[in-house]
Amino acid sequence: MSDPNSASQISFAQAFFCSAFAACFAEFCTLPLDTAKVRLQLQKKVGIDEEVGLPKYKGLLGTMKTIAREEGISALWKGIVPGIHRQCVYGGLRIGLYDPVKTFLVGSAFVGEVPLYHMILAALLTGALAITVANPTDLVKVRLQAEGQLPPGVPKRYSGAMDAYSTIVRQEGLGALWTGLGPNIARNAIINAAELASYDQVKMTILKIPGFTDSAFTHLLAGLGAGLFAVFIGSPVDVVKSRMMGDSTYKSTFDCFLKTSFNEGFLAFYKGFLPNFGRVGAWNVIMFLTLEQAKRFFSG
Repeated sequence: MSDPNSASQISFAQAFFCSAFAACFAEFCTLPLDTAKVRLQLQKKVGIDEEVGLPKYKGLLGTMKTIAREEGISALWKGIVPGIHRQCVYGGLRIGLYDPVKTFLVGSAFVGEVPLYHMILAALLTGALAITVANPTDLVKVRLQAEGQLPPGVPKRYSGAMDAYSTIVRQEGLGALWTGLGPNIARNAIINAAELASYDQVKMTILKIPGFTDSAFTHLLAGLGAGLFAVFIGSPVDVVKSRMMGDSTYKSTFDCFLKTSFNEGFLAFYKGFLPNFGRVGAWNVIMFLTLEQAKRFFSG
């Protein structure tokens, strides 16, 4: 991806297909980690005066074990259908458009390494555009993942992804599918910039080290670096986004931010940091490895 002329090597349709396929494959492989992350983020801090004992979910593996034991192992892939919907649209657009937008910003006649600020701007633009289109799929995925939070005996709101789309539109209106769009645009634009720009930058830096080549190992290291940077930058917005989409009691993004900060402290914005990094780090490694191979296949 760091080649400034890579966009000219394959068509946009091919780039979109490669991006969507790589994103969907990474989504399927890492969704259990994402389900655990969402449950940890939605779990409110337990007060010392509440008669509720210890938190239900503890840590990445503990959360996954609890979900599998209480709801069945398939519950770890709850939200896979809207998750694939999301990655087909969001992943295909944000990654597929990144190289063309980057080339547009520097000019088609540009030769050399693309400046970092152009990479960041290109990723911010494509991330914001892509999630604006894909927000309904993100909302439905979070709603389905949050279903396990309902008390025992309470019937589930949705029977599946398509039922969730129709129920939300019928009960809350069409505009409800874009609930949380503000923090979602902020989160995804920022994380997209952190992932794509940092991947390009880390990859270019590694390739300058003697002995390193444009190989799968280089892609793995660059993917891990991109994942770590994305989680550190995007975690606060990610927590607000998950709570806005999974809990309708918040009046606005600012209201969610204030209540979370006041009631639980600043560290609440990094709740689920390790499972988030485990998921995003693994997601980036799988996605970039798959993407690089797919693009090589089409470019010959």
